[in-house]
Amino acid sequence: MNEKTLFGHPRGLFVLFFTEMWERFSYYGMRAILFLYLTKSASEGALGLDEKSGGAIMGLYMASVYLLTLPGGWIADNILGQKKAIWWGGIVIMIGHVILAIPGNTYVFFLGLAFVAVGTGLLKANISSIVGELYPEGGAKRDAAFSIFYLGINLGAFLGMFIVGYLGEKVGWHYGFGAAAFAMFFGLINFKLNGKYLDGLGDKPKTQSSYTYLYVVIGAIVFMALLVVTGVLDSVSLAQSMKYIISIVTLLYFAYIGFMDKSLTIVERKRVGVLFVFFIGAALFWSGFEQASTTLTIFADRHTNRMLAGWELPASWFQNANSFFILIFSAPVGALWIYLNKKNLNPSTPIKFGLGLLQMGLGFLIMYFAAKNILDGSLAGMGWLTFTYMFHTLGELCLSPVGLSSNTKLAPKKYYSQMMGLWFVAASLGNLIAGLFAGNFNEENVQQMPDLFLQVCLYGFVLGLIFILLYKPIKKWMGGIE
Repeated sequence: MNEKTLFGHPRGLFVLFFTEMWERFSYYGMRAILFLYLTKSASEGALGLDEKSGGAIMGLYMASVYLLTLPGGWIADNILGQKKAIWWGGIVIMIGHVILAIPGNTYVFFLGLAFVAVGTGLLKANISSIVGELYPEGGAKRDAAFSIFYLGINLGAFLGMFIVGYLGEKVGWHYGFGAAAFAMFFGLINFKLNGKYLDGLGDKPKTQSSYTYLYVVIGAIVFMALLVVTGVLDSVSLAQSMKYIISIVTLLYFAYIGFMDKSLTIVERKRVGVLFVFFIGAALFWSGFEQASTTLTIFADRHTNRMLAGWELPASWFQNANSFFILIFSAPVGALWIYLNKKNLNPSTPIKFGLGLLQMGLGFLIMYFAAKNILDGSLAGMGWLTFTYMFHTLGELCLSPVGLSSNTKLAPKKYYSQMMGLWFVAASLGNLIAGLFAGNFNEENVQQMPDLFLQVCLYGFVLGLIFILLYKPIKKWMGGIE
């Protein structure tokens, strides 16, 4: 591995930083306008679906993006290696966005979404895995590296939602999708030109495994697609089914690794148990947080006064508040963990998870009062959503970078990329729940909006307190890893 450093970190970190930045530009930029494109009327150049169908499709797409990181991790571990998986994943993502940028029928549009989901499944978990490999010594420096990496994610998201959101809502939906394709192209160029700083990392595995697992995954995807295309399942039914399928498959996967694989030590199995607990916390956190692109976008579009200096802001731009606050708070929070670690005051990972969930709940408490204020037909001020996103961002910084880092430290080497894939499956499940939840937010259901937000607030508070109260036994099972 090349030992050259930049700002005290391996240069390879910044190769991954910019690759991920452009990929997140494309992903979050397109995602910012996707729900609006699904639910706006055909007269506005969109698909004109109802909220239930649009929310289900949104949930299925976002769930698929993260769910496919699991076979993506397996392919890297057993066939391609992480670097080739990132490269080919980026190419497939770019093709998907190109398809979305070409006006066509609904099936062509969904084909583009499928390409983006498959490509992201190959790229997402594996790029995070290589970040972890850059820091074999672990410790607070690795946590700081993931915070820097997270800064790249959110810089890309900020630029993507700003540019794609404007082009999509103000110029034309397909211009926005085209901008996402260009962004992924820039990411591929960066990865190819600067790959020398990743020598010795993420290379092709020396031994090849059976392809049976891959065939099963491909078969399941094709089977589900046929059910939808032939009309056996509609999008809402499929989303409801996938919610249970993902939960059951994940439980079985963790059970197999933790109980059936006799090659793992007792300590490794306990760590797998901790990762399962973190999976539950992350899934429920994302189910609230990822309503940014669905329920909170509905609130921005229909119930928020977006006029500023005589110009109406695009509704998708409110999602950018999260990235804006990440850019402000990411480095200070990363520095805070290092400072507290030097003082032996760094909160343990379970406490950070609890703090993240509490702040997610606090954001929805704000939305409860915001929804109360619009019941008389008036519009809410922009401050309600802004403060909600601020608390959600602080919660994300407590939970997500630390969760990524914990997976690289706690995962058995044998299942390294696959356990990273399972971390993203938590986001998959959370996104699916968020999409289904959005189906409740239609024009006839405005009176129930405050209670719906309050539900999310309460489970965030309760689960956050559970993590904080049970931090000692969870930390004990981590086997000395901080």
